[in-house]
Amino acid sequence: MVSKRVKILLAVALAAIVGYILFSPMQLGKVSCEVCMEFDSEKACRTARGPTSDEATTTARDNACALIAFGREDSIRCGNTAPASVRCTE
Repeated sequence: MVSKRVKILLAVALAAIVGYILFSPMQLGKVSCEVCMEFDSEKACRTARGPTSDEATTTARDNACALIAFGREDSIRCGNTAPASVRCTE
């Protein structure tokens, strides 16, 4: 038989876990950035969200490069190329 105190502690712990699961993702998308990349005469623009503009820009750049760079070497070169444009909003 489980005591009333243990049941209350389990309910509080469960509520904390559910709250974390529901509200944690809201912090991930504070900034939205659109990045346009030009690589080997190809152009692609992608938008990504992240907790900071740097993280959102990096993710959008990587997603754009995935469309226009083929192979590992090209992907690395594209990722090291400066974006043609970056536009971020909070």
